[in-house]
Amino acid sequence: MKIIIINGPNLNLLGKRENDIYGNETFNDFFEKLQKEYANLEISYFQSNIEGELIDKIQEVGYNYDGIILNAAAYTHTSVGIADAVKAITTPVVEVHISNTFSREDFRHKSYISPNVKGVIVGFGLQSYELALQSFLK
Repeated sequence: MKIIIINGPNLNLLGKRENDIYGNETFNDFFEKLQKEYANLEISYFQSNIEGELIDKIQEVGYNYDGIILNAAAYTHTSVGIADAVKAITTPVVEVHISNTFSREDFRHKSYISPNVKGVIVGFGLQSYELALQSFLK
């Protein structure tokens, strides 16, 4: 089974930024643990701060992977382009967020991506990614 995690802007700063919201662990450290725990799966990772690069990656893997775990970060609330890319592909997508976006600023309550995904996991820290991964195994 081939799964890819795609992370959007500023998620490369996990472990450094707003630790009260995002925790102390870097994504790379978390990803290494995830790969070890699910060694029987082919899990890859892509991160970009650039909207077009995220769209390109979604289109690249969107017909030949078994699942996409997408945290579009701030683009969740602004990008019709990413939403359209998700809608256009055949690979199922689970939208994830580390924080509970509904307990934050009002503009974070709207996702352009959610209507086009298999499901949404919000507010469980980095465990949100593992919960999304497990959803593809069931």
